[in-house]
Amino acid sequence: MSGENPKQAMIPVIMVAIVAGLVLLSQSVFTIHQVEQALVIQLGKPVRPITEPGIHVKIPFIQEVHTFDNRLLVFDQDPQEVLSSDKKNLKVDNYARWRITDPLKFFQTVRNEIGAVSRLNDIIYSTLREVLGQYTMMEIVAGARKDLMEQIRDGANLQANQYGIHIVDVQIKRTDLPPENSKAVFRRMQTERERQAKQYRAQGEEEGVKIRSKADKERKVILAEAYREAQKIRGEGDAEAALIYAEAFGRDEAFFEFTRSLEAYRKAFADKTTVVLEPTGFFRYLTGENPDSR
Repeated sequence: MSGENPKQAMIPVIMVAIVAGLVLLSQSVFTIHQVEQALVIQLGKPVRPITEPGIHVKIPFIQEVHTFDNRLLVFDQDPQEVLSSDKKNLKVDNYARWRITDPLKFFQTVRNEIGAVSRLNDIIYSTLREVLGQYTMMEIVAGARKDLMEQIRDGANLQANQYGIHIVDVQIKRTDLPPENSKAVFRRMQTERERQAKQYRAQGEEEGVKIRSKADKERKVILAEAYREAQKIRGEGDAEAALIYAEAFGRDEAFFEFTRSLEAYRKAFADKTTVVLEPTGFFRYLTGENPDSR
């Protein structure tokens, strides 16, 4: 052993020193990513927050580092029931986007994201009930949704800021009625639609009666005008025919009487009528003798 080289004896010591130095260095230096922020804790007490990314130094074995997400986080809340100002129960499904703005305050109050989500659930739900309770169901469903969301966000931030949290926005994904209320609403809607249908049918029937009455009136007027015009034309024709008959009678009384007798024969007898009478008087023109010779 006395002949051992001193340099060889120093190798284990150097190796131990190197390993100890590496361990010490690993415990002293840490890196913060650009999507992270950190808080240095010394013996359980917060010492300093770190918001800048890069390489940082801490006291080894005494100080430890807690990192927090620096990005925008999403909190999707379970559907909750709220009561509108007109006493309607609504089931509101909403979500919120938030971020950690003060790591020290965040660690001191809620410790981690699980604790933060628990607080956000209470804060947002209470604010949601308070704000939506000031509006009617129709205003919530079909009103100015943007103004409502801004009121909820601002009201929630008043409480969230004390935990080192900033709520960027709150949005409602869906608003429904509870099943028992939905049936009642559907029944009212059905009753209202039936009432409107009856009203429309009554109005249509009334309008139909008016149209039919107007059409009947116009029909009667048209028929009366046509009858009057026909009678006028017929009277003019009869007058003209009588004039022609009178002129014809004046020119040849015998021919006129003969023509009128033939017309009387035509009207007095139907087709294929056989009459055996003495050809005198009314039937004198059926013989070959001159009727003036009688």
